[in-house]
Amino acid sequence: MKLIRGLTHLEPLEQGCVLTIGNFDGLHLGHLAVIKKLAERGLELALPVVVMVFEPQPLEYFLGDNAPSRLMRLREKVIEFAKLPVDNLLIVSFNRGFANGDAEQFIEDILVKQLNVKHLVIGDDFHFGKARRGNFSLLKEKGKAYGFSVEDTGSCYVDNQRVSSTLIRDALGEGNLEQAKLLLGRCYSICGRIAHGDKRGRTLGYPTANIKMFRKNTPINGVFAVTMTGIEGREYQGVANVGTRPTFSGSSKVLLETHLFDFNKEIYGCYVEVHFKHKIRDEMHFQSLEQLQAQIIKDVLSAKNIFSENKRL
Repeated sequence: MKLIRGLTHLEPLEQGCVLTIGNFDGLHLGHLAVIKKLAERGLELALPVVVMVFEPQPLEYFLGDNAPSRLMRLREKVIEFAKLPVDNLLIVSFNRGFANGDAEQFIEDILVKQLNVKHLVIGDDFHFGKARRGNFSLLKEKGKAYGFSVEDTGSCYVDNQRVSSTLIRDALGEGNLEQAKLLLGRCYSICGRIAHGDKRGRTLGYPTANIKMFRKNTPINGVFAVTMTGIEGREYQGVANVGTRPTFSGSSKVLLETHLFDFNKEIYGCYVEVHFKHKIRDEMHFQSLEQLQAQIIKDVLSAKNIFSENKRL
């Protein structure tokens, strides 16, 4: 897969392409169905498969810190897309120009002139351009004029529920990791590079591998039984806390801290993936380090029991 950062780096697609546009936050089962459909069209037409995503996501541009929490950061999204039958992942900066741009101009200048789109797979609730004037009907109309076809992505249902990033976000917020797994097609996970922390976990007897979240809003919060991959090709079990550590700082910066069982290797700088298996409890404020340490002992025991009782986690 080729990663293209911005339209200015897009090489001419003389034969055209098949295209889809969206946030693809979480790359859940519904998104995977769209990519499968797009790849089939690309194969039929012998054209490259192109996915366009915006960065930041439109709601983040409009709402800032009040935007819904992301299921995945951009790098995580790129990693997951690289596993799929996608030829080009085009990342377009969402800015004032896109927010206030004319819908017809977007179709003519970008879809037709720059991308030379021949087939477009898009949601029937997709809107774009100033005042959200651009929609599925407009694309169908312009497709007839410019010579490209437009296909509805359709909806993906699990247990009679339409799969969506919002539904997954709600499940994670409720601590329902099994429901999130059903909708994602995999365990919810967070990727990142292990960074140096303040070493407080070490002084409490439970050293942690810390990942900075670089976000204020997260879909999950609390203490979880987890596994970690990305180290020597193995999977390690552990317990993790996602939150702002109110006992110590009360900062608004969210941190993912993972204590791995029976593990004592130096892994600073490693890029790892933490897979969330079961929620143990919400994050709490403790009056003393002794209270915190006592709770950590309980959390570690809870996580070990969870793994012992559920061999398939």
